[in-house]
Parts: sequence; structure tokens; C-alpha cells
Amino acid sequence: MSKSIFYHAGCPVCITAEEEIITLIGENNVEIVHLGEQSNRVSEAENKQVKSVPALITPTGNVLHINFGASLEDLKN
Repeated sequence: MSKSIFYHAGCPVCITAEEEIITLIGENNVEIVHLGEQSNRVSEAENKQVKSVPALITPTGNVLHINFGASLEDLKN
């Protein structure tokens, strides 16, 4: 089984969601991607159908948009 991927932008909503995701599924089961610091991965997130962050990609490729912190459009440089 592959890891989930959690994309976020570092805002308070995203940080709270990150903490909850780690508590729920475990730090070893999720890759954390801070798109504010890793802007080169924004297109990767878009290709996985992420529309806003925070968002969790499940091992099966489903996108779970969690709350609303920022649109991916806002993170593009």
C-alpha cells in the first residue's frame, strides 16, 4: 500500500488539518507537501485533481478536500 499525500499551504486551517491527519492515519502513512514552500509541486497537485488546500490524496487516488484554506490558483507563481 502506498502513502497518502497531504497538500497544504501553511495557513492555520491547513496546519490544524495536518495535525489531525497525522493523528488519524499516522505520520508514516502520509507524505506532507507544503505547497507554499514546494511551489514546484503545485502542478503535481493539479494533475491529481486538487482544487484547493488542504487536501488529502488517498492511496487509491481519491481527492479529499478538507475545509478550505486556499485555492490552488492562489498558490501559482
